[in-house]
Amino acid sequence: MSAMDPTEVFRQEASELFEVLEGALLDLGQRPDDRELVDSAFRALHTIKGSGAMFGFDKVASFTHEFETAFDRVRKGEIKPTQELISVALAAKDYIRALIEDPQSTDDIIGEAILDDLRRFVSSDQPAAPEIEEAPPLVPGARKQAGWHLNLEFESHVLRNGSNPLDLLEDLCKLGPCFVVPITDGIPFLDEMEPEDCYLKWDVKLHAACDKDAIDDVFMFVQDEMKLTLSPLEHVEAPAPVPLFQLLDEEPAAPLAEMPAPAVELAAAPVEQPVAKAEPKSESKPEPKAEAKRDDRGIATVRVQAERLDELMDRVGELVIAQARLTQLAAAGSDLSIKMIAEEIERLASSLRDTTMGARLVPIGSLFGRFRRLVHDLSRDLSKPVEFVTSGEDTELDKTMIECLADPLVHLIRNAIDHGIEDTATRAASGKTEQGRIELAAVHSGAQVLVTVKDNGGGLNTARIRAKAEEQGLIAAGAVLTDHEIHQFLFHPGFSTAQTISALSGRGVGMDVVKRTIENMRGSIDLSTRSGQGTTVTLRLPLTLAIIEGLLIRVGEGRYIIPLSAVEECVELTAEDERSRGRNFLNVRGNLVPFLRLREIMSASGVPDRHQKTIIISTGETRVGLVADQIIGNHQTVIKSLSKLHSDVTMFSGATILGDGTAALILDVAQLVALAQSKVEKHISEAA
Repeated sequence: MSAMDPTEVFRQEASELFEVLEGALLDLGQRPDDRELVDSAFRALHTIKGSGAMFGFDKVASFTHEFETAFDRVRKGEIKPTQELISVALAAKDYIRALIEDPQSTDDIIGEAILDDLRRFVSSDQPAAPEIEEAPPLVPGARKQAGWHLNLEFESHVLRNGSNPLDLLEDLCKLGPCFVVPITDGIPFLDEMEPEDCYLKWDVKLHAACDKDAIDDVFMFVQDEMKLTLSPLEHVEAPAPVPLFQLLDEEPAAPLAEMPAPAVELAAAPVEQPVAKAEPKSESKPEPKAEAKRDDRGIATVRVQAERLDELMDRVGELVIAQARLTQLAAAGSDLSIKMIAEEIERLASSLRDTTMGARLVPIGSLFGRFRRLVHDLSRDLSKPVEFVTSGEDTELDKTMIECLADPLVHLIRNAIDHGIEDTATRAASGKTEQGRIELAAVHSGAQVLVTVKDNGGGLNTARIRAKAEEQGLIAAGAVLTDHEIHQFLFHPGFSTAQTISALSGRGVGMDVVKRTIENMRGSIDLSTRSGQGTTVTLRLPLTLAIIEGLLIRVGEGRYIIPLSAVEECVELTAEDERSRGRNFLNVRGNLVPFLRLREIMSASGVPDRHQKTIIISTGETRVGLVADQIIGNHQTVIKSLSKLHSDVTMFSGATILGDGTAALILDVAQLVALAQSKVEKHISEAA
């Protein structure tokens, strides 16, 4: 088992940091006064810069440093982030990502242009808060000044994690004059010393009128690996600044124990204690909290390559097939002990299957977060203010489903903003708010996940869709169609109602791709609209593409699988239904449901069973009956893809292996429903 390439690990971690940075910047555009968002963005930038330098990405470290410097006035609260500044910061984030993922595609000129824009937006001509005049450098005998007393104790493994305490002390010295004394009590004998462990502690007096947050920022990335005791200093004579390394090379003027113990001045009440025994008060970091953080790290997640999960899923699939065969052999015999073992293995295999599938599930929020930037950019480019709202981010889907769902959602959101949301003037004339709204939601519904994209625009123009369909010869002029049937033309290849071709739309290659992709995922897509109020697109998706619950049926001598999530009910084909061969409609509690005879579709030989069964399946609002000879029962179905030779066979979405080793084809529900609808339309046209 080979170890991962360290640079690949950095790229993965950087990808996560980019998501955090992008989210913080987009939120900052909505909440410019939120200090936590600014800090979150800087933490992400600081980590990218440090890790980039450590892994040899010098251009990344250099550019990110300039990015931090230019953005520093926002951090200090001197200027507020404007939408223009956020847009440039997002472009800078994209440039850093390109430097990491594809350095050859970048150009230094682009980076310099982005930095110039950043500097221009944060330059002094922007509205700024009054600046605080810096105090002149301190010299011996200078005036009294408040500061902080710090006790630093790092965990022994801090050096192994890439952190250098001396670098942190240097950063601390940048806040103001420091008097640093190393504490060497914990250093062992030479033969007991581990060269990669840290044994030193430090006692620091910082003579600077800075706040506690500035000190916390210095130790931001090692807070879980250190104990920091922090207390205010009383007014004392500030020493002359001495370089840190010079100070560490010399003997201290006096041992720590002999140093005078200044009183600790707190806001609530003054308390005098020796510095060496000072306990943290309101400004301290209590040790139990640090212990709790260390405990949390013990149960942290483990990064696993996706290929390993795929391989594990394949092995579990083979185990399920072997278990089904064992169950079938045990049922055919009379040995009670074999049957008990088969039942136990079936239980364990089912539990392992659920656990493995659970490990592959990913919160859909990881996908939703990508579209915030898309909405932000489209809103800016089209000059349409749009609010983007998400819900159900904790809803989980198989990681393969998440990957396949990205492109369809991009098309739907682009259409919603470009075609659905009206421009500002039109919305004002209709009495609507200036800002449009896009809602992206996910929710569990039985064995499916429903993903909806909803806008509050003008809704679908049914008359224009019909006129375009007649123009392209898809329907005859004057044909009687419901609004739902007319709206389905939007999924026809090459169909578009856009007046002009633009970079966003007009070529008719969007919605047909969406429908084809969703159907390849064994899902379905529904459209609903209300004139003047908006459109809702609903995607119905299975939880996974690997193992499903299926209904095993027999047609002639062949056996087939129907996804159980599409099955509504099973009824018996009556003698009256048998006599209506030309009509092919079932009366199910007063509702007419078209049905298909699978024997005719599969060209099955032999005499049909006397009592045939009808399985009612549905996709969206459409219901269809499938007539089979026998319903065998429930079956755990491990989906196997069909070969390229069978790519033109649209009636089946895959295959599986049964317990006796034979193959069974999995019926494509969407294709069967479409076939039934075409037969109904043909029947109606013939009757007319």
